[in-house]
Amino acid sequence: MGDAGLLLSGAALFLNSLMLLGRANAKSVAVFNLFIGAMQVIVPFYLIMVSDQGNWTIYSLASIFLFGFTYLYVGLTLLKDLDGSGLGWYSLWVAVIALIYALVAYVHFNDIVSTITWLMWAYLWFLFFLSMGLNKKIDAYIGKVAFVQSWLTLTFPALLSMTGLWKSDQVAEAWIYFSIAAIVYFVFITLKLKVIAARRENFA
Repeated sequence: MGDAGLLLSGAALFLNSLMLLGRANAKSVAVFNLFIGAMQVIVPFYLIMVSDQGNWTIYSLASIFLFGFTYLYVGLTLLKDLDGSGLGWYSLWVAVIALIYALVAYVHFNDIVSTITWLMWAYLWFLFFLSMGLNKKIDAYIGKVAFVQSWLTLTFPALLSMTGLWKSDQVAEAWIYFSIAAIVYFVFITLKLKVIAARRENFA
């Protein structure tokens, strides 16, 4: 499930980013969200049932549910034109859980790559909370962040892992540099968004 699930999550997030950027139809994207969400809920349940029931095994598999239920929730919300506030507040809860996963990755596993990855995911889920939970008009901004993360945190790591290259020191170091560049980009577009908002207030 691991690498294949990451790869398909990358596809789902990529499509969601295009939808937020106005490049893909919402109901069309909803169908793919439902498919991936269902898979990432059913498969982890099965893997947990047949696992050794160790605490770290369940801890690792449980993280897949965060993505699975998010995609299911997104898919149903888009397909049925539901109010997004519930999804927004759920995203806040997931953002907090993602921060805990980041902390555990750093403190217990001493895994810098996983730490940065979970922090970026936490940020993305928090953005969904701002958009749907607090009704902030930042869909285009979220689309840009989601687009970058779909490739950087999901698609490319999955492909590299399946080819046996992900665990090499050179790849891990390169990924950290790419992640820093992505974070700088996020900061840049955040500041740009604030400048635009300030100008609009001045002209209002």
